[in-house]
Amino acid sequence: MIRSFLGTSLIDYPGRISSVVFVGGCNLSCPFCHNPELVRPDLLEDQYSLDEGEVIASLQQRREFVEGVCITGGEPLLHPGLIAFLGRIRDETGLPVKLDTNGTVPAKLSEAADLVNYVAIDIKSSPEGYPDATGGRSTVDPVLESVVIAKDFPAYELRTTMVPGIVSAEDIEKVLFLTGRVKKYVLQRFRSEKTLSPEFTGVPPYSRAYLEATAERLRIFADEVVIRS
Repeated sequence: MIRSFLGTSLIDYPGRISSVVFVGGCNLSCPFCHNPELVRPDLLEDQYSLDEGEVIASLQQRREFVEGVCITGGEPLLHPGLIAFLGRIRDETGLPVKLDTNGTVPAKLSEAADLVNYVAIDIKSSPEGYPDATGGRSTVDPVLESVVIAKDFPAYELRTTMVPGIVSAEDIEKVLFLTGRVKKYVLQRFRSEKTLSPEFTGVPPYSRAYLEATAERLRIFADEVVIRS
C-alpha cells in the first residue's frame, strides 16, 4: 500500500509542517497525472513498499517538529487497510491527518470521517468532461457525493489542476452549480514535465492572468479561492 514517505513538507498540508505518505494504485487514468509511478500497475510492481510500522515509527520520531500527516496517492481510499492505518496514526502519534482523494469512493470517505481532519477532493472537469479527464474511468456523480460528505469534515477543500484542453473556468462553474457554495477552492498550476499520457508532456500551462481571472469568477461560489503553484 505505502510506496513512499516524505519526512517533511511545507506545502502538502495548508498551514502545517507535515510528513507525507504516498499510497500506490488508482482507479482513474487521468492522462495529465504527474504521478504515473503511483498509477500504472507495471510501474507499481517495481516500486519499493514500506511497512506501516516503519511509517508509524518515523512519524513518532518527528512529533517534535511535524504538525500533521498528509495521505496522498494514487487513490488512498481504494486500500482495505487504510482505515485501520488512519486509526494507528491517531492512536499512536496523535497527529492530525489530511487526506487527498479523487472523490470516487464516497462510502470509504464516509468511513474515514472520524479519523481525518482535512480532506482535499480533486475536481477533474465539468460533468460532461469527466470521462475524458479520467481516462474513461468515472463520471462526476460519486465525486458530488463525496463533496456532500466532505462538507461535514473539520476542514476541506476542492481543487482542480488547471490542464488546458481538459478543464476551463466554465467547467469548474458547472460543477459548483451542482455542489452549492463551498468553503475553499484551489486552482493548481499544471506541471507537464512528467505525465501519464505522453500527449500532455510539455503542454504549456494556463497563464497566471487566466488563473487569476478564473479565481475571480469562482468567488461567488466559494468563501476562499486560492491559486497554488
